[in-house]
Amino acid sequence: MQIRFTKMQGAGNDFVVLDETQGRLGLSAAQYRFLADRHFGVGADQILTVRTPTAEAAADGIDFEYVIHNADGGEVEQCGNGARCFARFVHDKQLSGKDAIRVQTKSGVIAPRLTPDGRVTVDMGRPQFDPALVPFDAAGLTPVAQGSGQKWPLALDGKALDATVLVAVVSMGNPHAVQLVDNVDTAPVQEAGPLVERHARFPQRVNAGFLQIVDRGHVRLRVFERGVGETLACGTGACAAVAAGIRLGLLGPEVHVDTRGGRLTIAWSGADTDSVYMTGPATTVFEGQIDIPDTLV
Repeated sequence: MQIRFTKMQGAGNDFVVLDETQGRLGLSAAQYRFLADRHFGVGADQILTVRTPTAEAAADGIDFEYVIHNADGGEVEQCGNGARCFARFVHDKQLSGKDAIRVQTKSGVIAPRLTPDGRVTVDMGRPQFDPALVPFDAAGLTPVAQGSGQKWPLALDGKALDATVLVAVVSMGNPHAVQLVDNVDTAPVQEAGPLVERHARFPQRVNAGFLQIVDRGHVRLRVFERGVGETLACGTGACAAVAAGIRLGLLGPEVHVDTRGGRLTIAWSGADTDSVYMTGPATTVFEGQIDIPDTLV
């Protein structure tokens, strides 16, 4: 099967974008893995698919459906950096003439908006801190209260680490566990990241964030993403980390997040009823076509 694709990146988080507005490609999990493979395919952290909404969703003002597959071929609920690239793609491909669109994801509706400076702002919805909604199994654990938030003790297994870390658990439509570190450059991301990601207390696995507070308006962040590994940036991870930092009393309402791939700006009032807003770059890298084997395992 030969398909056309667009390669995009947002703060170094890179994507293959597929247009299915004229019909479904019907790709399997193995074919998504092939596309994401950096040796045999195009190479990407996630595969993003643009689809037309159902008639019912369109009647409710939804412009597009947004489908996300991780590099391991699994479908996931949300991708913040991808949402910005999604908005840039539909604008550049003239699939929509709107600067602001409403997009249906697996976890709910988001609203990306192109800004005059060329960046994209996304209404990422409200953060959820209830462990059951993340989801996180908090049975038998006693949280450590800080500010208006909580940090949960998480015992890590493995020869490399024999410790309990404290994590703030947050859902931004997908699950995140955020731990504070003194320096992201020396944080044990490669050692602790996989242990947190696949910890038994996260039944759907989790994105493991390592957050360094520089000041109340500036942080540094690394994220070991579920089903991907460490990426140069993670949009939902930045939103989750800032929301957690605000709840813990460590951050103000607007925060610059420096990732290894670039800077994102996250704004949240701290009110449970208000959305988190993420602003950052979205860039097309190249376009092409690729032959995907019909049979893959």
